[in-house]
Amino acid sequence: MSSTLPSRRGGIRPGAGRKPGSGPFGEPTEPVRLPVSLVPTVRAWLATVAAGAMPGAPQAFTRHPCALALPLYGSRIAAGFPSPADDDLEGTIDLNEHLIRHPAATFFLRVQGESMRGAGIRDGDLLVVDRAREVKSGDIVVAAVNGELTLKRLKVDGAKVWLLPENPDFQPLEIRDGTALVIWGVVAHTVHSF
Repeated sequence: MSSTLPSRRGGIRPGAGRKPGSGPFGEPTEPVRLPVSLVPTVRAWLATVAAGAMPGAPQAFTRHPCALALPLYGSRIAAGFPSPADDDLEGTIDLNEHLIRHPAATFFLRVQGESMRGAGIRDGDLLVVDRAREVKSGDIVVAAVNGELTLKRLKVDGAKVWLLPENPDFQPLEIRDGTALVIWGVVAHTVHSF
C-alpha cells in the first residue's frame, strides 16, 4: 500500500545545513570543481591562509585594499650627480593602484632565504604576487613542488621545465615526470626595506 504523505527525507529544509558566513573566512562559499590530484594542495593552501600563517593573504581574499593616496613629486631624484631641489607636487599616488593590478587575485608573501638574491629579492622582503597574470618562461613565480612552496624563476624549454634560483649557492630544480608542480602566482613586485 503506498502512502500519499510527503516524504520527510531529502530536499531542502528551512534552517538546515551550514550557515552562510560560518566558515573560517566569514563569508558564503561557492562549490568549485578541481582535478583530484590538486585537492590536497588546495586544502593545504586554504588551511595555511585560514590559520593566518600566510601574512597578507586573508585580507586579499576577504576585502579590497583600502585607498591611501600619498604625495607624488614631479621631479625625479638623481641617483648620480646631485641636482637642484624641486618641490613641485605632481599629485598623489595610491600604492594599491600602482602595485596591484588584480586585487581579488593578489596576495603578499614574506621571503625566507637567499636563493633569489641575484634577482634583488632578499630574506625578509615582501612580495606582491599576482595569481591572474599569465605565467611565462622567465617569470619569477611562487610554486608548490610536491606540496612545498618555493620562490624561483620559471624556465620552460620545449618539454622541459625548470625552477631556477638566482644564487650560485643553490641548485636548479628540474620538474620531472611524477613531480607535482602548481604555480600559485607570478611575482609582480618586491618591497625591500633597509
